Amino acid sequence: MIDVKDLFTKNYIDKEVEIEGWVRNHRKQKEFGFIDFNDGTYFKSVQVVYEDNLEDFLEIQKIKVGSSIKVKGKLIKSPKEEQNFEISATKITLLGDCDEDYPIQPKRHTREFLREQAYLRPRTNLFNAAFRVRSITAMAIHTYFQDRGYVYVNTPLLTANDGEGAGEMFLTTTMDLANIKKDKDGNIDFKNDFFGKKVGLTVTGQLEAEAYAMAYKRVYTFGPTFRAENSNTKTHASEFWMIEPEIAFCDLEQLMDIEEDMLKYIVKYVLENAKEEMEFLDKFVEKGLIKKLEKLINSKFIRLTHEQVITLLKEANTEFEFKPEYGQDIAKEHEKYLTEYYDAPVFITNWPKDIKAFYMKLNDDNKTVAAVDLEVPSAGELMGGSQREEDYNKLINRMKELNMQTQDLEWYINLRKYGTCIHSGFGMGFERLLIYLTGIDNIRDVIPFPRTPNNCDF
Repeated sequence: MIDVKDLFTKNYIDKEVEIEGWVRNHRKQKEFGFIDFNDGTYFKSVQVVYEDNLEDFLEIQKIKVGSSIKVKGKLIKSPKEEQNFEISATKITLLGDCDEDYPIQPKRHTREFLREQAYLRPRTNLFNAAFRVRSITAMAIHTYFQDRGYVYVNTPLLTANDGEGAGEMFLTTTMDLANIKKDKDGNIDFKNDFFGKKVGLTVTGQLEAEAYAMAYKRVYTFGPTFRAENSNTKTHASEFWMIEPEIAFCDLEQLMDIEEDMLKYIVKYVLENAKEEMEFLDKFVEKGLIKKLEKLINSKFIRLTHEQVITLLKEANTEFEFKPEYGQDIAKEHEKYLTEYYDAPVFITNWPKDIKAFYMKLNDDNKTVAAVDLEVPSAGELMGGSQREEDYNKLINRMKELNMQTQDLEWYINLRKYGTCIHSGFGMGFERLLIYLTGIDNIRDVIPFPRTPNNCDF
């Protein structure tokens, strides 16, 4: 038994082959029929041709779309220009029949409809391409870091710390929700819970990764994270994956070098290893997708401070819906203007401390932190990182400014007491990256089984 991929990558012309897979389409004529056959090992399907000289011709004609079959036959050159070869079948065996109500028929389906059929949608061309690109991209990420001496760290999904301090954690409990025990002040008494304390699903693996960077120098996490943010945009999900490297003896400038190098590597890897899928996406999802990605590989990333960005926006001959202001965050329209102005990806550094997280390195001006966001053309923010605050007293003071409870993060703070050093890291949402790579503009369509507000099916 061979794979369909072998038919496209090796020479089987005029040889007998035997394959197993599924029927994508079945077109029947009086004396012959055509089956579009795919086994999942290759993006393209192979055409199977059978004629009425087969013993069970009438039974074969009853085979429905979606059924699994075994095909024996000879691989021959095709008379059609659009395909190089086809299989002339000598035997077709039905392995698994498919009911008439099979939802994935050979016609165009809306993405909204296919989300309702998430367990079947990888059988369509669009999602077959999307999720193979997802797999190849994941391999690119691991390859990049492994080849450069990073240690892959599996950080916990259950945690007692809200790493971002935004209070958007999903809480977990084994307590009876109909009979929650409370303390004398009327607060939930988590001492009765499984872990004896308030625990939730992680929003980031960064803090734990920092601890391991202090032992291995270069580490990365790559796994699921969770945000209980009631947002129904195309770029937000309640469960998503994050890539989070942490590097010791690395300042902000060095961090940007790594971010640029990593992104270019991943894009190049995907273009080289998902050619058929990327050509399909370029043709049917985002015209010019491959050209856009090739341009990024050859771009020199721009580096600007937040103050320089705001000055540029204020001087722009453009009416923005949200007026750019010093000390404030920037909007999507600002990101778009910025990347179009430079026609290249842009790093924005030295952000106002009041809009950034507690762990970021305080700059000498006491107003900004050594943080960086990467904005890319047509997608906006793709990565966010910073030099971490390595000074024990400054970190304590910053947490007090934000009224944070230091005792819950004592272990993290103590890293500054036990052999502290300059260190930096960044986070990149895996699905945000996939949106950019595939041209598919909704995060729900680059996650196999999306979890969003009021949606946790399958």
